[in-house]
This record gives sequence, structure tokens and C-alpha cells, in this order.
Amino acid sequence: MVLTGRAALIALLCALPVVLSPSPAVVFGVLALLLAVAVIVDVALAGSPRALRLTRSGPTSARLGQPVVAELTVENPGRARFRGVVRDAWAPSARAQPRIHPVNLAGGQRIQVATELQPARRGDQVSALVTARSVGPLGLAGRQASHRVPWQIRILPPFLSRKHLPSRLARLRELEGMTPVLIRGQGTEFDSLREYVVGDDVRSIDWRATARRADVVVRTWRPERDRRVLIVLDTGRTSAGRVGVDPTGANPATGWPRLDWSMDAALLLAALAARAGDHVDLLAHDRETRAAVVNASRTELLAKLVSAMAPLEPALVESDARAMVAAVQRRVRRSALVVLLTDLNASAIDEGLLSVLPQLTAKHRVLVAAVSDPRVDTLAAGRADAVEVYDAAAAERARNDRRAVASRLRGMGVEVVDSPPDELAPDLADHYLAMKATGRL
Repeated sequence: MVLTGRAALIALLCALPVVLSPSPAVVFGVLALLLAVAVIVDVALAGSPRALRLTRSGPTSARLGQPVVAELTVENPGRARFRGVVRDAWAPSARAQPRIHPVNLAGGQRIQVATELQPARRGDQVSALVTARSVGPLGLAGRQASHRVPWQIRILPPFLSRKHLPSRLARLRELEGMTPVLIRGQGTEFDSLREYVVGDDVRSIDWRATARRADVVVRTWRPERDRRVLIVLDTGRTSAGRVGVDPTGANPATGWPRLDWSMDAALLLAALAARAGDHVDLLAHDRETRAAVVNASRTELLAKLVSAMAPLEPALVESDARAMVAAVQRRVRRSALVVLLTDLNASAIDEGLLSVLPQLTAKHRVLVAAVSDPRVDTLAAGRADAVEVYDAAAAERARNDRRAVASRLRGMGVEVVDSPPDELAPDLADHYLAMKATGRL
């Protein structure tokens, strides 16, 4: 049983005759009895909230930063009218609006209410209890019951770097010789012959074919295909640091975790490599494998990647580089491009990755991509007062340590991409295309 504000107001008004009456005890007893009877009658006449039938519908996935509507169908199978509210509860990070829906249902009727979610984080948003509260015809009291109506919406990475894909695909077509350019495509694999177009490099002319056809034709080249690309996401403690600005606006004050920026770069690289004809796999690892996507076809690759990435969260533990390398070696037998998205943290790299990198570089081409913190550059430029000077010295030391780590990695034959958050994805894609163009992949 629940009491409404109206019942409290009437009880407050009843205090006036009790104070003014010469027999306050008698008046109090009579008024209290009348109010109690009215409340009991009101509860008895209220519709049963337990009898409601609740079902859910709507999408089961959405991208971070996009609103998603969860629909709830409320049916009253009984004879009594249900007057009241239904509260559809979700986790605070779902930012559900509105949570409370007024409902007025006659027996046998049904309605559908919609709750709009604007999630502030990736992962699985799971619905909580649905609470129904009915109020009697007097509006004094009612009944309340909670129903468990399970529903889950997977919030996927937004893939904001998708906007860079058309320009990189155009560059890929140039490498394959399918677009007239002023320089010859630098692919290493002969593709086909086509008619000469103004702008083609004359060194690409096939003179024998030209003599046979009585028309000028050129050779087209393309980068080698069917290469294996393994993207490794480091989900250890260094991936939890928030850098840059949250581009979805969900957390404007704290920015995005490094892991999310790495995911965005991984999606752009995977889309580009798949269009280039390479096979792309994914491995998320810290001390153990958190997610894996293997042998996905080109048409379903991105869908599988975003679904596997969505529930990933940084683990506040030190990543086990030896276990990570072992997991890579188990999944990739032949030579491949291993792209490790991690942080160039000096202590973490020195104590973990450097000792086991030779096991990878002996067989695979290794590329380390990292997100740099733009706040460090801002601090390094400060000179206004003594505090800013000390901050600048610390920032400069951090930058030097980062450059030293990158230099040591390059000395071991590892290629390094170290870029600010919003530039990591396009820079990584450009580095991949450069490797294709020069025959390093």
C-alpha cells in the first residue's frame, strides 16, 4: 500500500478541528477512523499492479552518442481500471528520459510507452525493475508492485573516424593504379592492362600490348593482397587514462579513455585493410584474452568488431606482455602485420613489452600505435609563473621519455605511430597505406 500527497494533506487539515474541538481525543479518533476507512476503500478499488502484463520491444543495439528508444507495452488484463504511473528504471549512465509514464487503462486495454536513452558509455545497458503504482478513485492511496522485464541494449563504439575512410580508399585506388595520377602506383603485384589516360606515368606503358592493340595501354599495379593483419588492443591499466575531448559529448569534462581512441583507430584500419583485400583479426588482451574476432568475412567484419569491442572495459591491472605475445603466436602462424594499440608508457614498455618483442619481430612485422596526451604539450608551453615552469619541466621530461621509448622500439625493427587522440586513426591508416605502397606488407 502507498499513500499519496492528497492523503497527507487531508490528515493535516484534520488537525484543525482536533485543535479547536473541546473533546480533541474523540474528534481525533473519529477523523482518524474515517480517514483510515477511506484509505482502505481506495486501496481496494485501485487496479492491481501485479496483474499488469509488461513486454518490451525496440532495438537491441545502438552507437554511442545516438539516442535509442526502449518501448514498453503495458496491458491491463483485469476488469478494474488501472490509474497511476509506470516507472521504467535504467542505469544512471543510460540517462533515460522520461522515467515515469502516466497510465490510465480500462480492463482489457493496452498502451505502449517509450523511454529515450542517451547512453554516456559503451557496453550493455540492462533494464532494471519496472514499477507500477495504481491509485484509487479517491486519490488517497493505492498499490505498488515491481516487475522484472529484462531487456538489454548493446551500445557500440561510434566509429567517428569513418569520415576519414573515403579519402583513404581513394588513396588505395591510386596505389592499385585504378585512378589516373601523376605518379605510378607503387604496388608490387601486376593487376591488369587498361587504356592510357592523360596523367598516367609513361613508364607504365606496356609497349608490346600497345603494338598488338594499336592503342596505348598501361600496366596497373596493386599492393599485394591476402595479407594477414592482426589488431591487438591492450586493455590493461594504461588504457584507462582519459585524454582529449569526448567527441560524443557524453563526458565533456573528462574526455575519452585511451581504449576508446584505440578502438576508433582499429575500426578505421580494419575497414581499410578489408577493402585492400587483407584478412583482419582482432585480439583484446591484458592478463588474459578479453575478446577475439577471427576469420570474419569482409561483409561482416565491422559488425563483428564493434560487437566484440562494445563490452570491453580497461582492466586496472598491468598487462602481461608475455601472455599477449603467446596469444598472438597461437592465432597467427604465418607472417603477418601485428598492430599493437597500447601506450608508450616507459615503465610498462621496459618491464613488459621490450623483453618479448623479438619473438614477434623475428616472424612478423610489428607496428605499435599509441595515443599521446595533448595536455602534456599544453603544459610544456607554460611559462607564466613558477608553478607553470615546474609543470612545463615535468611535461618536457614525459615527452622525452616517450620519444626515447619510441626510438628504442624503432631500433628493434618496430614501426611506431604516436599521435594525438583525434589524429591517431588517420595517421595509422596513412602508415598502413605507406607500408602497402613501399611493399613492406
